[in-house]
Amino acid sequence: MDSLGSSDPKERLMEQVKQEAAMTNARQLIEKVNEHCFERCVPKPGASLSSGETTCFTHCMEKYMQAWSTVRQSYLNRMKVEQGKQGGVGGSF
Repeated sequence: MDSLGSSDPKERLMEQVKQEAAMTNARQLIEKVNEHCFERCVPKPGASLSSGETTCFTHCMEKYMQAWSTVRQSYLNRMKVEQGKQGGVGGSF
């Protein structure tokens, strides 16, 4: 067995693709949070953030992450339902 836990090349490749997709999604999420929250909370960038900007940025990130988590969970639930309708054919992402 290798570091991905499977000796089947197809399974290893699928696991690698899943991991790469997860990393890409995480990067995009961080970029969007930074872009959205920074624009919203820091109207005039300076050498450092004020306490109000820091609080705003923290609350914005928490809300954004919660919304993303809710959407992600809904999507996963929908995928499970769709796979069930298809008789479990295909892989799960």
